[in-house]
Amino acid sequence: MAFAGAAGPVMSREEVDRALARLAAERDAVEAALLALQEHSGRRLLEGAPLSGRTLERWSVAEPGLTLLWTLFDRYAEALASAVAVRARRNRPGGAELAELSELLSGPAVTVSGGQLPDSGGPVPVRLVEQLSLAELLDRMNAWYATVYEVVAATDAVWSALPARIDLLLAELGRVRMLSGSVGVRSGAHPLADDLDGLEQELTELRAEVRTDPLALWRPGRVPAQRGTGGGALGPGSVAGAVDTERFDRAGRALDGVRMELDGLLRLRDEAHDRLQQVGDLLQRADSTLAEARRARGEVLAKIAATEVPAVPGPASALRERIGLAVELQQTGQWHRLAPLLDTLEDVAAKELGRARQSLTEVAQPLAIRAELRGRLEAYKAMAARLGVAEDPVVIERFEKARWLLWSAPCDLRAAAEAVARFQQALRPAAPAAPMDRVGQMDQYQDGQGDQGNG
Repeated sequence: MAFAGAAGPVMSREEVDRALARLAAERDAVEAALLALQEHSGRRLLEGAPLSGRTLERWSVAEPGLTLLWTLFDRYAEALASAVAVRARRNRPGGAELAELSELLSGPAVTVSGGQLPDSGGPVPVRLVEQLSLAELLDRMNAWYATVYEVVAATDAVWSALPARIDLLLAELGRVRMLSGSVGVRSGAHPLADDLDGLEQELTELRAEVRTDPLALWRPGRVPAQRGTGGGALGPGSVAGAVDTERFDRAGRALDGVRMELDGLLRLRDEAHDRLQQVGDLLQRADSTLAEARRARGEVLAKIAATEVPAVPGPASALRERIGLAVELQQTGQWHRLAPLLDTLEDVAAKELGRARQSLTEVAQPLAIRAELRGRLEAYKAMAARLGVAEDPVVIERFEKARWLLWSAPCDLRAAAEAVARFQQALRPAAPAAPMDRVGQMDQYQDGQGDQGNG
């Protein structure tokens, strides 16, 4: 932001007056901007902070630049005052005065100490002094102002955005740590506690870095301290860039994850008794079902002929030992160890009950088939009475044959099924026999048992 001006033709009186008015306004604007920079909270904090890293490097350049800015401003104000004094000699200046004013206002009439621009990157010039025009001097101030202001504003942005938030997150981490202790999560004994230790170290290091090297957490939107160009006096404007909160945000997300897992342990603490009782109930039901399966197996072996009956598995004694361990963990408050164990126990107990029910179904299948055949026989007997053929000798003979087979022990299910089918055919000789679904199942069952035996 610099106004243009260079040595050239002699100005007219009107041009001189317009230039003086413009330069006076720019002088006031520059002074206001420098005063605001002097009082900027970021500058005050920088002056009292133990700096390091990128911030120390940038501030070591910018801090002398602030002093230089005031020096350049003084030279600018002095040169402008000299021009005002020349203009005040006459109401209508003559040619000599206009030539002098033209040199003061647009020529290299200001003497300053030699020095490079903040972003030049070159060696210090050999010249001890330089001759600049007011426009060039304003350019020089613009460049130094951009350097100083960017360091001050970026530092202030980081210090405004992160330290308080880090302290709040550390306080929250302290509360989460107290919560973790109440459910047995302690350093060296559980990964969650180790995660909390790591988060505390990360946040502590981040807070220290923010305090000493805030610019390490600043991502500029352009190359720092570019030279200002264009007309106008320097001013605060806005600094391009953003505070890098990725490490802070990542720590916050990690703490949320730990807190969610601890909430799960707290729920477990409240629900553990009921859940263990439910596991016990499932096992008790599984044991009762297995006992029923053993009784059914004995009955099948005694009452059903030519049947391979599968063995009934024994109770899950190892699972009961693990339930004992779970009860011990509950009593000692080791919720972090109980959580995965209880999940496993619930899953295994449900599978044990399913296994027991499956065993009962397989073992009792012959009894179910016999019961279904008995029901069919009684239904066909009632049908015979309705059809008026109950006294038919063939009907009576086939009924008694089927009844004898079904109520004798051991019962030959295949022969009994055939006898029931013949009794049905005696009622309706022309009608096809009804499908014997369960008898078909019995065939498959016996074939499968035979395969197992051959195996």
